[in-house]
Amino acid sequence: MLVAKARGRGAAVPDVRANGIDLRYETTGNPDDPGLLLIMGLGAQLVDWPAGFVDELAARGFHVVRFDNRDAGLSTAFDDLPAPDLAAIFGGDPATVPYLLSDMASDAAALIKELGLEPVHVVGASMGGMIAQQLTVDHPDLVASLCSIMSTTGDRAVGRPTPEAAAALMRPPATTRDEIIMGAVAASRVIGSPGYPTAEAELRRRATAKFERSYRPAGGQRQYAAIVASPDRTAALQSVAVPTMVIHGADDPLINVSGGRATAAAIPGAELLVIPGMGHDLPEALWPRAVDAIVANARR
Repeated sequence: MLVAKARGRGAAVPDVRANGIDLRYETTGNPDDPGLLLIMGLGAQLVDWPAGFVDELAARGFHVVRFDNRDAGLSTAFDDLPAPDLAAIFGGDPATVPYLLSDMASDAAALIKELGLEPVHVVGASMGGMIAQQLTVDHPDLVASLCSIMSTTGDRAVGRPTPEAAAALMRPPATTRDEIIMGAVAASRVIGSPGYPTAEAELRRRATAKFERSYRPAGGQRQYAAIVASPDRTAALQSVAVPTMVIHGADDPLINVSGGRATAAAIPGAELLVIPGMGHDLPEALWPRAVDAIVANARR
């Protein structure tokens, strides 16, 4: 059931009631084309999927749907929950865990059903890749193909960040608009692609647009708690039977390429594309290569 509408790019930017919460989503392309669902990562919004990348997917024959995960962007926030105790969660105490990746996968499943997309091609980046993996495990009838980008399996022995990337992820929230925007730019510099650097002005434009749309650092902490508390998916991924593509940057400092290799190894028949010079982002120079891989996988 659609409950609200707002202005924005694409055919529509409404809210849909799914899994008991409101999810903000946007569509691009011909509704008669096969559906393709994009799932973004930690603290990210649907606008973190570059518009040009989305347009390329739509031009290749997909009805593209991107949405804000719970606790991000303009979807339902869980600010009534207590702040997660990350130290305790890392130590094995789940008392303050707000929700798990399986709950976020259930959000995506409910969205797919509400929009009548099933079965849909699913592409997830970073935490979105984790959600996409869990979605495919928990709701295999809803997924036509899976593409996991710069993600990992939940096995803490793989996909570990560099100290610099971990520090960028865990930095305390800034308090002023300029500090928030410049902090986001600095973090993008740390985790971005060394072989395909993005211009400073473009990083600032993106950070400003994201801040002005929504800023929810507490939601990002809750999402991170969900990542930490969720179980290793390695064994469960062996049940995945849909065509699967794993894309990972060889130079990803936030989720080491070992996370992508482990994902591909865990899923029967999965294909692995490791891109030299790529970090933890989707630079424009690599859009054609990523789109080609997604399309080829969907056609399998």
